[in-house]
Amino acid sequence: MNSPSGQSRQHLPAPRNRGKFQSEAERLSADVGGLEASLFQMVNDHQYASLKLRENSEKAKKDAIQKAVRVSDLLVDAVNGGVQESFVNQKLIELEIRALSTTITRFMKQTDQWLAATHALNTAVKEIGDFENWIKTIDFDCKSITTAIHNIYQD
Repeated sequence: MNSPSGQSRQHLPAPRNRGKFQSEAERLSADVGGLEASLFQMVNDHQYASLKLRENSEKAKKDAIQKAVRVSDLLVDAVNGGVQESFVNQKLIELEIRALSTTITRFMKQTDQWLAATHALNTAVKEIGDFENWIKTIDFDCKSITTAIHNIYQD
C-alpha cells in the first residue's frame, strides 16, 4: 500500500474480470434457473408419478370391487340355488301333504259309512235272529196249544 496518490494500489479486478463476474452471475443465475428448472421438473415428475399411482390405485380398487362383487354374486347364487331347491321341495311336500290329507279325510268318511252299514246290517241280523226266535217261540206255543186242544178233544 503505497501512497494515497495512487501509485500502487491494490488491484481492483479489471473490467474483463467484471465481465467474468457477470458471466459467473449469469452462470449462477443460469445455474439457479437450472436448479429451479430441475426442481420444477422434479415437482412435475413427482406430481405425474403421484397422478399415475393414484390412477393405478383407483383402477386396482375398482377392479378389486368388481371381483369382490362377482365373488359375492357367485356365493349368493350358490347358496340361493340350494335354498331355492329346498323351497321347491318344501312346496312339493306341502302339496303332497294336502293331497294325502284330502285322501285320508275321504277314506275316513268312507270308513264311517262302512261302519254305519255294517252296524245296520248287524242290527238287521239281530232283528232277524230275534224274529226267528219269536217265530220259533210262537211255533212252539202254537204246537203246545194244538197239542193241548188235541188232547182235550181226545179225552
